[in-house]
Amino acid sequence: MAILSENSIEPKVFLNTFLLQKKTANSWRMSTASDRISRLKSISEWIKGHQKDIQDVLFADFHKPRVETDLSEIFTVTSEINHAIKNLKAWMKPKSVSTPLPLLGTSGKIYYEPKGCALIIAPWNYPFNLAIGPLVSALAAGCPAIIKPSELTPNTSSLIEKMISELFDPSEVAVFQGESNVAQELLKLPFDHIFFTGSPAVGKIVMKAAAENLTSVTLELGGKSPVIIDQDANLKDTAEKLVFGKFINCGQTCVAPDYLLVHEKSKEKLLMELKVALKNMYDPKFDGIEKSPDLARIINDRHFERLVSSLKDGIQNGAIIEFGGKYDAPSRFIEPTLISCLSDDIILMEEEIFGPILPIKTFSMLDEAISYINGKPKPLALYYFGSNTTNSSRVIQETSSGNAMINDCVIHFLDLEMPFGGVNNSGIGKAHGHYGFLAFSNEKGVLKQRVGLNNATLLRPPYGAAAQKIVQSLIKWF
Repeated sequence: MAILSENSIEPKVFLNTFLLQKKTANSWRMSTASDRISRLKSISEWIKGHQKDIQDVLFADFHKPRVETDLSEIFTVTSEINHAIKNLKAWMKPKSVSTPLPLLGTSGKIYYEPKGCALIIAPWNYPFNLAIGPLVSALAAGCPAIIKPSELTPNTSSLIEKMISELFDPSEVAVFQGESNVAQELLKLPFDHIFFTGSPAVGKIVMKAAAENLTSVTLELGGKSPVIIDQDANLKDTAEKLVFGKFINCGQTCVAPDYLLVHEKSKEKLLMELKVALKNMYDPKFDGIEKSPDLARIINDRHFERLVSSLKDGIQNGAIIEFGGKYDAPSRFIEPTLISCLSDDIILMEEEIFGPILPIKTFSMLDEAISYINGKPKPLALYYFGSNTTNSSRVIQETSSGNAMINDCVIHFLDLEMPFGGVNNSGIGKAHGHYGFLAFSNEKGVLKQRVGLNNATLLRPPYGAAAQKIVQSLIKWF
């Protein structure tokens, strides 16, 4: 599809493509598992045949290491495809439900029908994964789709457009590139489902637009995902996991640890272990982290300046840099940074960081940490490190988050058997695997009644004493 700039936008192009996909949606209602699997396989084969191209465009967009691309952009999609192919027939099969005694004689089933035309608005931080992953779910459910990739990753967005144009007719899947105005025009159309990944602020705009057409939404948002590190945590293991989870993609990950709440007696040792882990992963030859081939860069100048400004704000308000703090504007490099002694009214503690800066606060009692988390909007993820099962159970039960992990972070994104998503401010709806299939499906209940006399015929007017007794019995016993 054409790249539509702010000055050359043609709303008719959107509408025409949408109307073509409406026709496809009607015909795809009858699509078989084999039909859908064939579409998924074509994507998988294209990805495997263009692995180097995908690596190249992500490196061009923000210096993403090739192995990191393989892990976080390619594997995440191919595993999603393989999982869907393996399970799709079972997912599509109507599910029988038990019959309540008052409806004895009926039989009920749940049918999974495609919702229809889907809009996928993808972000820039994992631009391939978070555009094509939702597409896999849409196609598995039998939905055609329009994809709006991020304008901040033009090389990746162009490759996505190339892939889709080679695999699908625009009446099946189409890509529209452009600025935010393109998304605004698309949001005016009466899609049957919208899948958006991005910030809570933009998520509110998407949901408001969806409400105009009563369109269902899946909103994968974000927030400040906290980490509780209890006194009995294995600090070496904890540090290694945190460094990987926080600094993969240079911290530009929606489920990255946003800040640490560490027991006050463990802070100094944890800091030591974090520094060792950072050196081992990003500077094993002591050449300087800026020379590491394994650290991505900040996506653009605006986000670079935002992060540097947040760091300066923290320092000006008494925060202490424990490690890192260096940055270079021309290359958009920000060194992985550990910062402590933070007040709650600085930018780093008020806004989602989305970069390689990790604030560290302390607590003395678990109640204090739980209360601190509950005083903020519900996060996309919450992480607890420690061996005390009573404490870990308390954290899981007494806090609310989209997902949670015990003794690790971030990797729950890879578990396709679990729902992935946020709650309230951090998101609406779930994705991945069966949950992604359900997001693009209408679960339609179908009840079949016998012909002739049945329980319901006893409750028809004119109402008499017998009907009244039956209703009273229903109220009492059922």
